[in-house]
Amino acid sequence: MPNYTVTVATGTQWFAGTDDYIYITLVGSESCSERTLLDKPLYNDFERGAVDSYDISVGEDLGEIELVKIEKKKYWVHDDWYCKYITVKTPYGDYVEFPCFRWLVDDKEVILRDGRARLPQHAKTRVAKQHRRKELEQRQKTYRWKEWHPGFPMSIDAKAHSELPRDIQFDSEKGVDFVLNYSKAIENLYVNQFMHMFQSSWGDFADFERIFMRIKNTISEYVMEHWKEDFMFGYQFLNGCNPVVIRKCTEIPDKFPVTQKIVEDSLERGLTLEEELKEGNIFIADYELLDGVTPNSTDPCTLQYLAAPICLLYKNIQNKIMPIAIQLSRCFKPGEDNPIFLPSDDEYDWLLAKIWVRSSDFHVHQTVTHLLRTHLISEVFGIALFRQLPAVHPVFKLLLPHIRFTIAINTKAREQLICECGLFDKANGTGGGGHVELVQKSMKTFTYRSLCFPEAIKARGMDSKEELPYYFYRDDGYSVWEAVTSFVTDVVDIYYDKDETVQEDTEIQAFVKDVCSFGIDDTLPLSAEFPKSLQTKEQLVEYLTIVIFTASAQHAAVNFGQFDWCSWIPNSPPTMRKPPPTKKGEVDLKYIVESLPDRGRSCWHLGAVWALSQFQENELFLGMYPDEHFIEKPVKEAMAKFRKNLAEVVKVIKSRNEGKKLPYYYFSPDRIPNSVAV
Repeated sequence: MPNYTVTVATGTQWFAGTDDYIYITLVGSESCSERTLLDKPLYNDFERGAVDSYDISVGEDLGEIELVKIEKKKYWVHDDWYCKYITVKTPYGDYVEFPCFRWLVDDKEVILRDGRARLPQHAKTRVAKQHRRKELEQRQKTYRWKEWHPGFPMSIDAKAHSELPRDIQFDSEKGVDFVLNYSKAIENLYVNQFMHMFQSSWGDFADFERIFMRIKNTISEYVMEHWKEDFMFGYQFLNGCNPVVIRKCTEIPDKFPVTQKIVEDSLERGLTLEEELKEGNIFIADYELLDGVTPNSTDPCTLQYLAAPICLLYKNIQNKIMPIAIQLSRCFKPGEDNPIFLPSDDEYDWLLAKIWVRSSDFHVHQTVTHLLRTHLISEVFGIALFRQLPAVHPVFKLLLPHIRFTIAINTKAREQLICECGLFDKANGTGGGGHVELVQKSMKTFTYRSLCFPEAIKARGMDSKEELPYYFYRDDGYSVWEAVTSFVTDVVDIYYDKDETVQEDTEIQAFVKDVCSFGIDDTLPLSAEFPKSLQTKEQLVEYLTIVIFTASAQHAAVNFGQFDWCSWIPNSPPTMRKPPPTKKGEVDLKYIVESLPDRGRSCWHLGAVWALSQFQENELFLGMYPDEHFIEKPVKEAMAKFRKNLAEVVKVIKSRNEGKKLPYYYFSPDRIPNSVAV
């Protein structure tokens, strides 16, 4: 009788093992084995981290093994089991690998294809075609779209993390609870001593050090020491945690009537303002998105305010970006009640104007740059992936590590952080609904092309290294983008021999269409720019690069610097308690301190930026693929080449950072997690 040896690997995460009954059926091209219980008498099977082997005898040759069916049945109580992979050794000595990497829950079964990735048009047998179809039918019932707020990208249909499919929930040791994490952060940072004085103001700037000094690091300490200086203010537009707002200015906006006379004292080259514009030395940061957004009113005892400032910046002869004019309101015409603040103004007038810009930058960063443009859009890609691509599809295998835990972290955020009465309301001036308005407004101008890193840089006129030699976000981002593009190209070339192969791939076309037609509200202007189909290999490479880069590198660049740049509260206030000044000469230190967040909100903010800036235990960084979804040698070679290219990027960044007081490392691949997971 033919004998097959089945080897089963159980996951290493907590509670991966099971005491339930595990049955297996081998499906071959000629016949099927009987349903067989995998059990060794007097032996505890399927323990966490175990690799167990079993011999299965069959009455006849099964032919080529096409599928493996795994069933889990309750022994005493339902006991979830995480299966990593199964291998089958045939009577002829061949080994067939069946990657699984998923949870079996309740009494459900899992049917696995062997590990070779295949496009839908290459599925020739009835069994193969039926397996793909049934897998997607089941996934589409499990992964459903839901509108969280009108005008938002669609999200998963789940009110709580516990309602998510088990395969996309956090591992038990990786679970994230925002309330618990913030509370632990506040306790660990020893700032809970100030919480009982929640609404009281600090005494002066030095008073903020009482919650800061315990947790400072090299960059945050440098920020504390230099935050008042114009060079530090300007530097953050290039290499802070929101380096995506600044753009080259070619024409002064009508609502910001800066003239030669107003700024001539700040221009160093002996050129007129018009000439400086033509030379490409003038830049602008415009926070128009905040215009009309409702400030937080969840606390009736504390008024909170927002502004929509415009800031003009100048590249001086030392190539430093310096602020030269700030206007805090778009609602009124420029004039006595809407002054243009200048470096030559009174010290406190100019300082408060810069603080207002920094606070506005914080809101746009958190809600648009971070939440919308990495978290929410990555969730859209992730849901569409599960709905439209079976596990055997090479793009599913490629993208799965880059949406790991993303749907889970976003669900937790909607459950605890950005929901009504959530933690966001405690400290942020856009809490209480303003953050929702910000996302809705931003969606009206958010385009697919803006996710393409090189194009986004060029669209802001920031692509010239000669003109801006110290824009490390751009330079390092280019390097990582190129490495990801090269890797994706290598993988796409393995499975797609020509453009027609892309066009004929019905599953990849369905994936792209699902993102555009369902994940994004197709009544919004941006939806027209999201492709509904892909016609060439080049388009496919760019699309997949965007998905991977957004979820890994872009998220890292705008997330993990939050503690560095935002922990010194005056440099990045999460809320302001006095309205923007409408006249010059009326501001003193007391007014500024009373404008800044009170003690309680400062503590919540500090705990938040600390928690959000921490890598997770057992973090998987870019290029790390421990779950071997691909078994083909060419793909493994492409992964090895990818890691080599990434190591070169790390080396260049490390060399450049040596001796710098303000090192830039957010795009260093050894600090880029694979996915949006925090």
